[in-house]
Amino acid sequence: MIDQQSEKLSNSVNLLALFFLGALLAAAAELPYGGWIQIPVLSLIWWRMSQESIPSIKNQFISGMAFGLGYFVLGLWWIYISLHDIGGMHAVVSCLAVFLLAAGMALFFSSASLSLCLPRRAYLTGLVLAASWVLIEYLRSVVLTGFPWMGFAEAQFNGPFAPAAPFFGGLACTFLVVWISWEITQLRKNIVFSSTCIISAVALVQLASFWTFTKPIGEPLTVRLIQGNFEQSLKFNPKAIEEQFSFYTNAIESQSADLIITPETAYPWPQGNLPTGLLGSLQQFSTNTSSNVLLGVIGESHDSTEVKYTNRALGLSPGAPSYQYDKSHLVPFGEFIPPGFHWFVNAFNVPMSDFARGRLDQAPFSIVRQGKDAIQAAITICYEDVFGGELASRIHHSTKPVNLLINMTNLAWFGDSQAPAQQLRLSQLRSLETGLPALRATNTGITAALGPDGKVLSQLGEFTQGVLSVKIQAYSGTTPYVIWGNAPILSLACLLLILGLIRQKRI
Repeated sequence: MIDQQSEKLSNSVNLLALFFLGALLAAAAELPYGGWIQIPVLSLIWWRMSQESIPSIKNQFISGMAFGLGYFVLGLWWIYISLHDIGGMHAVVSCLAVFLLAAGMALFFSSASLSLCLPRRAYLTGLVLAASWVLIEYLRSVVLTGFPWMGFAEAQFNGPFAPAAPFFGGLACTFLVVWISWEITQLRKNIVFSSTCIISAVALVQLASFWTFTKPIGEPLTVRLIQGNFEQSLKFNPKAIEEQFSFYTNAIESQSADLIITPETAYPWPQGNLPTGLLGSLQQFSTNTSSNVLLGVIGESHDSTEVKYTNRALGLSPGAPSYQYDKSHLVPFGEFIPPGFHWFVNAFNVPMSDFARGRLDQAPFSIVRQGKDAIQAAITICYEDVFGGELASRIHHSTKPVNLLINMTNLAWFGDSQAPAQQLRLSQLRSLETGLPALRATNTGITAALGPDGKVLSQLGEFTQGVLSVKIQAYSGTTPYVIWGNAPILSLACLLLILGLIRQKRI
């Protein structure tokens, strides 16, 4: 009886430790050199999860849930702000929603951790664990339209494995993080093999950073990125909307530039209901000053039965028809309502929360300059920046070579939290994967210009109203990841997992 109580207490302490280590892992991502710090923290997690020689599936699953809950509760707590502070949902219900989302994400971590239940081979266990993690992270990006936020890959922008991204994408960074963090736990058992793996992996990836696949093209663009800093709670207040329209219009027309960008839904009314003459005036400004202007608006698409709304980037260029890009990867509950969940969104009380999807094959935006070749920009709107495989596929299949990335975002939904910094790291990873510079125009931050290596060239402070004026150099060329996508790393992961299962059957 005493032994059983002691075992239960020990298990409870272990689960609590895993929960806090998961939270520490999430916190580490926000620190300078966070990608380096996460690796030893992960090693502690693997060490605690592998104390049994062959752990039971039940114990391993629960351990993975504890670690995952700690990780996602801390990493995604900002969703509480959108539900409670902006949406007006009851605090208890908002906390429950965040917990349920964290639990749903933790299920993926638990599933990947089950590979530790296989009999352990000194040379194979870490590779199988990394392969399982890659496959589960890929599933996390596609199941129920996907929610791959808070993966290990984006933290690697400040870690040792970022140079792998142009070759095999963020999932390759994830593979290396999991594998090498496991090998650290094995140093005492097999110091020669594990230390060789660790040193070789870090050295080879760092050497890969000397390869470049894209090069500058043409003269730099003059760019103005407008940050309005309007509170989300005022989004549907008529007087506040009028002030918002006035600010963005005046900011656009105050100075010319090759490219002027507003944030997502800077003009938060359906395009057909915008003030009379507004778009005509901005088009005239574009023509008179040779400025290309990108506006965040609510688009409209008409079919035989109803008008559907879209989250749209509307482009105005001198001497050219207007351009439009409609967001294709929508946010569940915020921009589309999954079947059976209308009651949830009604409680959230957000107008226009069921948008139509844009096509996946939309053309890039042509930035026209007098006497110079047009620059082609691939646009993403907010959440779409999370999906590196989709962006790479769009660039690869584009009818015109893409030279620049543009992300238009409104993170006012999430207040003063780590969400803007998390999305900035995702944008940095997208630049690394594609070898292209990026421009980020946001409502409350982080508005920034990124180089083709993902490094911040210039940025505005968060929660300030202003304009970031920069020069950005466009690039041409394609990285291996843009050509191959996730196929190589997913194929390797499948082969390693199959090998692990075959070896397990032979025992």
